[in-house]
Amino acid sequence: MTKRFDLQQFLPYQLNVAAARVSRRLARLYGAESGISMPEWRVLAHLLQSGSVSVKDIHERVDMEKSKVSRAATRLEEAGLVEKREHEEDRRLVSLSLTAAGKDLMRRLVEIADAFQAELEAELGPAAGVFQNALRQLMMQEDDHDIA
Repeated sequence: MTKRFDLQQFLPYQLNVAAARVSRRLARLYGAESGISMPEWRVLAHLLQSGSVSVKDIHERVDMEKSKVSRAATRLEEAGLVEKREHEEDRRLVSLSLTAAGKDLMRRLVEIADAFQAELEAELGPAAGVFQNALRQLMMQEDDHDIA
């Protein structure tokens, strides 16, 4: 007899649902403070971490479609939080970096993110460290197993 498939117990489904819910919870917090969207947060957070980088770099590192990264970067530039420059090494690329206003905003948002991180760790209790290690292991896997 074949084992019955249970979507609620399927790990990829559980990870996806959990990630979406956690992201929405965080988005409500930083959105209330700044009015930015989830893609905008990801661009800003990546720029804070990495400095000046291309849209392509952000797309590859945060696993977000290039078009979403580009639209978010445009909105952030219009808001005065990000500046775009011609990439130093490849003139076909645009390099993004935080402006002074972007850095100021991220100082406030990092405090919110840190508090949210502590809240999540408290919710997970003693399992938090084990859970983070398991997530790191999954995140280190390459996408070479993609279905064609």
